[in-house]
Amino acid sequence: MIYLNAFLLAGTLCLLGELILDNTKLTPGHVTSLFTVLGSFLAFLGIYDKLIEWGGAGATVIISNFGNMLYQGVIEGYHEMGVLGLFTGVLTKSSAAIATSVIVAFLLSFLFKPKN
Repeated sequence: MIYLNAFLLAGTLCLLGELILDNTKLTPGHVTSLFTVLGSFLAFLGIYDKLIEWGGAGATVIISNFGNMLYQGVIEGYHEMGVLGLFTGVLTKSSAAIATSVIVAFLLSFLFKPKN
């Protein structure tokens, strides 16, 4: 059942993204930013943790989880260091995702040639 829940959650969010791209003039960068902010907002409301419980990997591998990680890092940093933790806490939870993205993009740049 966990596979079905993951598929339904991630598929629904991907469908929503495609509908936004097809029916508006927003670019993929806009939609990525929108989903990141949406993930942060859902984490603020306490909903994203419930989505992770229900959808498992369907909630943790999509871009909205990056917003959730940013929010969780900020809150954790604030509780540990006060206002300064708002700035330092952002990187504690999300640094692995950022580093992995940079390294994978670098490695893939050797395999593929950009279009002109």
